[in-house]
Amino acid sequence: MLGYIKFSKKSILPLLVFAMSIYVAQDADAGNRETVVTSTNRPMRNRQNLVMTAGQAGGDLRGNDDKVIQAGIEYLRRLGGGTLEVLPGVYNLRNAIYLRPNITLKGSGEKTILRKAASVVSALTRDSDWFEYGVQVTDTKGFVPGGGIMLRSKKGPGEWQFDVLRATITAVEGDVIFLDRLTEENFWLEKNATAATVFPILTAENVDDVIIEDIVLDGNRDENEHINGNFAGGVFIQHCNRWHFKNVTSRNYNGDGFSFQVCDDIRFLNCKAINNRDLGFHPGSGSQRPVFQNCISRDNSQGIFFCWSVSDGLAENCILSDNSRYGISIGHRDTDNIIKGCTIERNSEVGILFRNEANEFRSGSRNRIENCIIRDNGSKEQGFGIDIQGKVRDIAVHNTRFENTAGKNQNISIRIGREAERIVLRGNNFKNCPVHIKDLRSEKQ
Repeated sequence: MLGYIKFSKKSILPLLVFAMSIYVAQDADAGNRETVVTSTNRPMRNRQNLVMTAGQAGGDLRGNDDKVIQAGIEYLRRLGGGTLEVLPGVYNLRNAIYLRPNITLKGSGEKTILRKAASVVSALTRDSDWFEYGVQVTDTKGFVPGGGIMLRSKKGPGEWQFDVLRATITAVEGDVIFLDRLTEENFWLEKNATAATVFPILTAENVDDVIIEDIVLDGNRDENEHINGNFAGGVFIQHCNRWHFKNVTSRNYNGDGFSFQVCDDIRFLNCKAINNRDLGFHPGSGSQRPVFQNCISRDNSQGIFFCWSVSDGLAENCILSDNSRYGISIGHRDTDNIIKGCTIERNSEVGILFRNEANEFRSGSRNRIENCIIRDNGSKEQGFGIDIQGKVRDIAVHNTRFENTAGKNQNISIRIGREAERIVLRGNNFKNCPVHIKDLRSEKQ
């Protein structure tokens, strides 16, 4: 028969205090943990990742282009992850930087700039089928081994209706460019197939757990071809999860600043999207729980574009200003998102747009806007603070201030479309706004 010890309340309390004191002493200073371990016979079980540096005049690796940064990433990948610190300088990229799992890429703030080289484009002169490793083009000038390449051919009238391949050039022989991967699609002459040195600055597919910090990405917009944000951007990642961006600026890209497609738990803190031709931040199809905190999106076409089925997102304390169309756009099945404490101002058409989708199921319902400042939207003609279109449901706008500076065009603070339902407005303030609420539901016949 097993025996047992009976503790009274008085006897167990000192034991609990003693146990807690041991736990606190062991965990109070993580930096001294190995010292504590080495003073005993306990095993050393805390893995430490390698920190490497890449620079132009110093560092573990030296260079001024994409190759030195990629080399550092691949070295750390072999070790299961680590941190690559990119020292100050302008690094001219002939190819994208491909991120790997468990990598931290850290710059030196505004002193570390990854700048895309000028692009060239050349038409294909020979049909390429989906199983080939090369294409024949009109002119190979500007295409170099190790450089990035994008093949494109039209498959519809829209800017997003292309077949696209992103690849790396392995060799150039005569008028033939060889690739590191199969073409995977048919690139035919009747589809206006082209090859161009267009690529994202930072990219990955099916890669999780990455941190990007303290770095500037410059797309060299004036010297590059335009590319739709479904295929590239200053940052373009696809099927990736748990990426954290902190103090990252993506600017001057001839497309999107940050684009992520089918990616969950992507977080941005103190990041900036500045002067990109298309979308500043593009949380793309099916992406869940994106977070934007203390971010700035300025002088793009749109500040934040919630794409298809983006849910449970948060935009908090962000500034979305001076974009040529919208501050924020919400549409196709973009549900259960929160816009909180943001300043949305001087966007050319609308501060926050709820897009007109085909039916109720596809509408961006159950979204909340609270404690925001929405002002002076509409630069060339009548503007709207918030425009709720289509068959959207359950939109809440609480404690938000709508302002219209004298001479500005935000004439209507909130417009509610005829088919919208369950729109809850509470505690909002209006300053110098000609029309506070234009409710088209009252005009139904």
